[in-house]
Amino acid sequence: MSSLPPFIAPARFTDPAAALAQVARIYDSSIQHLRQAMQRFVTGDDSAGHVRACYPLVRIHTDTVSRAPTADKSLLSYGFVAGPGRFETTLTRPDLYSGYYLEQFSLLLQNHGVELEIGTSSQPIPVHFSFAEHDHVEGNMSAERRTLMRDMFDLPDLAAMDDGIANGTYVPKAGEALPLALFTAPRVDYSLHRLRHYSGTGPEHFQNFVLFTNYQFYIDEFVRMGHAAMADPNSEYCAFVEPGNVVTRRVGLAAEPNDALGAAPPRLPQMPGYHLVRSDNAGITMVNIGVGPANAKNITDHIAVLRPHAWIMVGHCAGLRNSQQLGDYVLAHGYVREDHVLDEELPLWVPIPALAEVQMALEKAVAEVTQVQGAALKSIMRTGTVASTDNRNWELLPDNQPQRRFSQSRAVALDMESATIAANGFRFRVPYGTLLCVSDKPLHGEIKLPGMANHFYRERVDQHLRIGIRALELLRAQSLNKLHSRKLRSFAEVAFQ
Repeated sequence: MSSLPPFIAPARFTDPAAALAQVARIYDSSIQHLRQAMQRFVTGDDSAGHVRACYPLVRIHTDTVSRAPTADKSLLSYGFVAGPGRFETTLTRPDLYSGYYLEQFSLLLQNHGVELEIGTSSQPIPVHFSFAEHDHVEGNMSAERRTLMRDMFDLPDLAAMDDGIANGTYVPKAGEALPLALFTAPRVDYSLHRLRHYSGTGPEHFQNFVLFTNYQFYIDEFVRMGHAAMADPNSEYCAFVEPGNVVTRRVGLAAEPNDALGAAPPRLPQMPGYHLVRSDNAGITMVNIGVGPANAKNITDHIAVLRPHAWIMVGHCAGLRNSQQLGDYVLAHGYVREDHVLDEELPLWVPIPALAEVQMALEKAVAEVTQVQGAALKSIMRTGTVASTDNRNWELLPDNQPQRRFSQSRAVALDMESATIAANGFRFRVPYGTLLCVSDKPLHGEIKLPGMANHFYRERVDQHLRIGIRALELLRAQSLNKLHSRKLRSFAEVAFQ
């Protein structure tokens, strides 16, 4: 016998706020049930038998492919299902996703004129995903007691967390509902926990516009800018968050209760995250992914569940053309994917297109920050193909094979992360872009030397970072129907953005 929370009957809604409140009731009841059972289990009480609680779900039924005409929403590329049928998805963390869920519910109701069915799914919540942010109850148990958890509670099931929906490989079985979202609730919860581990900050601090970099120098400058913004009473940003959930509020704003729980970690996490927070969550998150495509895939796999509006890579690259100078910018309009980390999920024959909205924002930001306009902009920035490799020492391979391939592809720059970030943006329907800065030219004998590198970093990091931030500000000013365009969505797409 399983110990279950009190049953909350399924209900139908035409009011998105009421539907969201029902989701919260089901989720909170399930989480409370698991937490109480875990507290008893830690003290040695096994009387409850197997303890289970399940995620809430949302379901709709449609009989037609047509949508209700709504002038203000008709241009959106999401918010509607692809055809008649039964569609559903499991949901988690309504406290974190309240605005997102409310928007998706509202669009489904407007587009299809049907009721939303909110109920309890049959998908168990893994007990690890029920722990509160600062709960570490498992640390109080012996190894034998932790092993017994497998018999008492549902643990994470990797079969419920794959990316088949996002990859376009998911095929529902006969009688199963079609998906409403790219990610199931267990997949979302898994990534939320991974984000804490890798970035050192809670997922609630992440903003809708993300900068990735492969050098700590950019982070140092971002931290300086973040603290400067907090000292400015007129700043549009209300808080700056650093690893360990260390929160600095803008001057004049009172601290919030959870701020006191933050503490700088003894060492930085693997991919530390920093957040310039706006009250509408449209601020800027910056993550140092370090070097390599594995890190780039890892962090974007997890940030994707937060459904950001755009992410951009800013960092250093090797210039491949003799005409380039150290410090020149490269705006990627295509990618050669020799990173290999996404070959199974996203075959190499899938093109990764440049997105006009992001390209225009980046080019405009370069012009604004550098004060170089028109044709003269080509003297400091080249648009072209960027190759990403998983071999840091590609120059040492025999017979110049990589050089030949890069030349054939018309690549103008080489790094180890940009193609991965762009490909995962394409895969997860997150608008993406890349602006790199040439820091060496190995094919032409210009390698990084200490004195030259230090001068280069002083000259370019501040400017490059300001360009990236300005580009995201320009994207933020655009309407979402332009940013989340149909270019990233398939012809049988899920309804949720």
